[in-house]
Amino acid sequence: MRILALETSCKPGGIALLEDATLVCEVELPEETGPGRSLAPLIDARLRAADWAAADLDLVTCTIGPGSFTGLRIGVTTAKTLAYAAGSQILGIPTLDVVAEQAPDAITTLTTVIDAQRGELFSARYDRGTDQRWQAAGEPQIVDQAVWLSQLSVPSWVSGSGLRRPLAGELPAGLQVVAATQWEPRAATVAKIALRRYQAGQRDDFWQLTPRYYRKSAAEEKWESQQ
Repeated sequence: MRILALETSCKPGGIALLEDATLVCEVELPEETGPGRSLAPLIDARLRAADWAAADLDLVTCTIGPGSFTGLRIGVTTAKTLAYAAGSQILGIPTLDVVAEQAPDAITTLTTVIDAQRGELFSARYDRGTDQRWQAAGEPQIVDQAVWLSQLSVPSWVSGSGLRRPLAGELPAGLQVVAATQWEPRAATVAKIALRRYQAGQRDDFWQLTPRYYRKSAAEEKWESQQ
């Protein structure tokens, strides 16, 4: 089974190719250009390097949010376009599920956070199920950083790029933090989760798959305020 995975919800983002359970390649997107200019050429180059044609893809998967409005639009649109052209299945993976997946196996409860701008965070809590897989304790929430900090209990585990400075200096003593190398969602992890869920029978409807922003854009809020 051949899978193409896209991660465009957070910088730097990247793509990965997975054949069955074997990672064929994983490449980060260049931060200086962003996914709008670099995603399609990078996909083409990596497919060629692997000697794969688009028609060889069995599954195209991508992160669907929360995260960058622009990045998510580009990633989901690219995934849907390519899946349609290739005649492959498509599957969207929530961004914070990817961050949780990258935490060490020994952790049983975890809170994940990414930056939501405006002094806020996207946050979600996870618990290990009886199958040792993460189970989300609800949908991601947008929460003020100060409120989020006040609600933390010690000891507990946290992970995600929302922990970067200046928030990192405000974390309470005793809080257990996943290694920073695992904070950013990786395309290889998107592929890993997608393979497992696909084998369990999960599929997304091509026409219904959309980004999950969890908030209105600044442009939408401005327009509404002027009505």
